[in-house]
Amino acid sequence: MRINASTLSLTVADIAATKRFLIDHFGYLEAIAADGFVSLTHPAALGIAVHELGLAVLPEEQRHIASQGIAIAFTVDDAAREEARLRNAGVPITLPLVEQPWGEKLFQVTDPNGVIVQVLEWTTPVADGPSLSDDLDTEQNG
Repeated sequence: MRINASTLSLTVADIAATKRFLIDHFGYLEAIAADGFVSLTHPAALGIAVHELGLAVLPEEQRHIASQGIAIAFTVDDAAREEARLRNAGVPITLPLVEQPWGEKLFQVTDPNGVIVQVLEWTTPVADGPSLSDDLDTEQNG
């Protein structure tokens, strides 16, 4: 298979709110819009298609299921700067900036429809600190 592009499809109650959130705070651009649908593009990130709940073009079994349990993750150069920028813009930070010993800094915001957006930065792991696999082993083995 030759993949030419990637797009994440979300189904939400208020497409205008998700569209505005991604355009205003993450630099997305509206590419196509129709009744109950918008396609967003970004020069450096995954495309996002936003469908309204109940949209007739969706399969019957999917029309009334809002997207949940999905996190859009953006890798940036300076997560602390981005957290401050979003906080100053009035965006509620739903997970404050944390730094993991395996070399990941991240924070999280949530759009008005409950779509989770994680912003992360990869850093140098702490020498002799626990690794991500150590953390996962602890979770799995109690």
